[in-house]
Amino acid sequence: MNHNRVELEFKESLENTDYGLIVGCNGDLKGIWVPEEMEGQDIPNSVVKLCVEKFGIDPNQEGHYSVLQ
Repeated sequence: MNHNRVELEFKESLENTDYGLIVGCNGDLKGIWVPEEMEGQDIPNSVVKLCVEKFGIDPNQEGHYSVLQ
């Protein structure tokens, strides 16, 4: 499967303000896809609550940050 096509489908499946969770095959949170319109802002409380409850990670906590590629 072409990974470029998968990335395109992922982005197309999200609305302008939707976040995407990237989860590894072992169930660990590997990353959060942040929409361009929301970059530089805190991640919404509803997403933070999910991350804390399911993964034990507060993505808004100091030391947790995203890397743009």
